[in-house]
Amino acid sequence: MTIIQYPSMQPDGEIDLSEVVGTVKDHKWKILGITCFFILLAIAYSLVATPVYQATAMVQVEAQVQNLPQLSALSQTLAGASPEATTETNLITSRMVIGSAVDKLNLTVETSPRRFPVIGSFYAHRFAKNHPGQVAAPLLGMSDYDWGGSKLDIFRLEVPDDLLDKPLRFIAGEGGLYVLQDDDGNILVIGRVGQEAKAHGVTIEVKSLAANPGTRFRVFKRRELTVINALQRQINVTEQGKESGILGMTYNNASPVMATNVLEQVAELYVRQNVERNSAEAANSLKFVRDQIPNVRRELERATAALNEFQNKSQSVDINMQTQTLLNQTVSIETNLEQLRLQQADMQRQFTPAHPQYQALMKQIGQLEAQKSAIEKKVGGLPDTQQQLLKLTRDVQVSNDTYTSLLNQAQQLDIARAGTIGNVRIIDRAAVDVTQPVWPRTTLILLGSALLGGFVALLYVFIRQMLNRGIEDPAVIEKIGLPVYATIPVSPRERALQGKRARPDGREHVLVEDSPKDLAAEALRSLRTSLHFARLEAKNNVLMISGASPNAGKTFVSANLAAVVAQTGQRVLLIDGDMRIGVVHKILGGRAEIGLSELISGQVDMAGAIRQAESPSTLHYITRGKIPPNPSELLMNARFSALLDHLKPKYDLIIIDTPPILAATDAAVIGHHSGTGLMVARFGLSQSRELALAKQRFEQNGVSIKGAIFNAVEKRSRGYYAYAYYSVEKAVS
Repeated sequence: MTIIQYPSMQPDGEIDLSEVVGTVKDHKWKILGITCFFILLAIAYSLVATPVYQATAMVQVEAQVQNLPQLSALSQTLAGASPEATTETNLITSRMVIGSAVDKLNLTVETSPRRFPVIGSFYAHRFAKNHPGQVAAPLLGMSDYDWGGSKLDIFRLEVPDDLLDKPLRFIAGEGGLYVLQDDDGNILVIGRVGQEAKAHGVTIEVKSLAANPGTRFRVFKRRELTVINALQRQINVTEQGKESGILGMTYNNASPVMATNVLEQVAELYVRQNVERNSAEAANSLKFVRDQIPNVRRELERATAALNEFQNKSQSVDINMQTQTLLNQTVSIETNLEQLRLQQADMQRQFTPAHPQYQALMKQIGQLEAQKSAIEKKVGGLPDTQQQLLKLTRDVQVSNDTYTSLLNQAQQLDIARAGTIGNVRIIDRAAVDVTQPVWPRTTLILLGSALLGGFVALLYVFIRQMLNRGIEDPAVIEKIGLPVYATIPVSPRERALQGKRARPDGREHVLVEDSPKDLAAEALRSLRTSLHFARLEAKNNVLMISGASPNAGKTFVSANLAAVVAQTGQRVLLIDGDMRIGVVHKILGGRAEIGLSELISGQVDMAGAIRQAESPSTLHYITRGKIPPNPSELLMNARFSALLDHLKPKYDLIIIDTPPILAATDAAVIGHHSGTGLMVARFGLSQSRELALAKQRFEQNGVSIKGAIFNAVEKRSRGYYAYAYYSVEKAVS
């Protein structure tokens, strides 16, 4: 006979894009189903998820201005530096600021009502939205849960260290009473709202409670540093534009009120510490100036006394015009030097000598020192009396100018300290848009779930295909050395018939009789034709149909093939050779008892064991009989050989349905009495290695297998059987 040649397999290690696309098309409904399942989960999550709201605020950091009055123009320019956004961002989220907000808002105490799993939060949120300020009545009497509106505000909670970060159980009672338990149910405190309660090392004071009696809350006393660290991660501070000095702040929380309060406190505390910091700088500068005033006053008094004493000794010597000019220049330079040295002393407390502002100041002092040296050379040319008078007069005027300047600076710094407002201001106070929670974002969740579902579905399909070594291409069977006599496509009609109840006579539906135009029935008729020519070379008319492993569909093929052959008028006998779990009787009717095992053991004669099928009438069958303890030994009995010899002349074809060769040796025994042997391989289930092993097992026992039947072949995009079959309706028309 002519064997159909199938296309060669794709070489190992290569990826065939058309095969990948075909795999996706073949499993499109499975992929779509998994994706839809993920979308449904996303919809359910969006409905029950707790809304999260975002509070936003904005502050402006202006250029820092030096508080010490009467600085030179150069120093003022250097002091007015651009704001350091990174520094201010870290300052906003520092433990100093966040810790103060935690203390003020009592954030170390966490409370949450217990809600019914999955739907409890959804129901509670909807009730609170529609009935603000009210407490929902218990649903179905389940008062342990909060169904909406329950609130607990704990003003103070102190617990031992071993209860920190441990869940505590708070149970609301009648008339403001409550019970606080540990997680094991041990009672810690029994108290009343508005009153402090102490017991077992726990101190608690409940500010307010709104809940049905019996409602339970979960309470945590967190470590302060833990809460601070969490807030530092959750509060986001970013600069709005490069070097703009405008900082945007955001904080997310399930409670819009809590989100607003936290961000409001952080912003206000940040501004307050900035004011206090600038005020402290002014106070430090004021203290420095006040410390210098007594020293300058004493220097002024000493210089004045020295000048008076000299004038008395010299009998009121006057300064001439030349000396007066030098005096004025000297006093101006000395006064400026004195001011700059005071600034130098103040800067040494704030900057290192390498700081640009400090170096600029020292450069200015150096320039004035050079001018002073030049004038001193001119003074050296004056008479001794004029030199002495100039020096003393200069000391008096310089000391007087310095003293007056320090008094003015002290007054200005005192005003600056009292009126300090800092260089930070709040532009937008904390606010929350309660109509637009930042989470859940339904569109984003649905899109993400669809993508995730599609990815998981594709991953599942391809991994399953990689792990599933079942044969899907008949070319694989050909490579083993088994010619494929027929490929029987999977029949939806057969699956539907299997779900139906058996007929009144106990017989199930046979596909070739109930659906003769089905593609699988046409494939079986093609198999009948192929076997007609194959049997011409066979030693007898016995056909053995076996398989490598269970569930290959050999009984389906045997029964339908027997019916197809019998429809041509030939006398056919179907023998259920699987005396362990044979099911031929379920397809053709009757009970399993009184069959092959009784016939071989001599408990019944042929007339009692052979049954006639209802349709076609030329089809007869023998059931497996009662399950014997030793089926293989029973088949090796001479009576079985004699039975077949007696039946061969009476029938045109004898088909024996045998157990899988890898599960039992029965098929090898029966194969010695068969003229033709075929193995059934199931699409996507049978593996090439087990088929090769089954063929080898038969050959080791001296049984030759003519070929294979590829059963339950599913339609694939690349079409493994589309070339072999066509619609019977189209052919008829």
